[in-house]
Amino acid sequence: QVQLVESGGGSVQAGGSLRLSCSAVANHINSACLAWFRQTPGKEREWVVVINNLGGNTYYADSVKGRFTISQDNAKKMLYLQMNSLKPEDTAMYYCAARLPPYSSCTSSYSAYPYWGQGTQVTVSS
Repeated sequence: QVQLVESGGGSVQAGGSLRLSCSAVANHINSACLAWFRQTPGKEREWVVVINNLGGNTYYADSVKGRFTISQDNAKKMLYLQMNSLKPEDTAMYYCAARLPPYSSCTSSYSAYPYWGQGTQVTVSS
């Protein structure tokens, strides 16, 4: 069983920072693709960043590159998303997602991730 629980969302002014957390509990979580997605009403879920724990690679969407940083604490089974220089267009519900092995690659497609948290809202005001 996989349990993903996000926290850390909130309201911030443009230029500010937030750190999102995701408790990621599952067998083989240390070999998983772990990702952050975001979604605004009426729009498709958008990939933000993914970390491939098998290959050790991290991939960021262009819209957040240089501003957001993904990290994890394997001992605590926690995934983090540090968000700096926030913009109003970053306003969304943020979700962490997991894809357990076996897999050939860590994709940015949300349909490839079977496990999701409940989401945490981030609101950035101008």
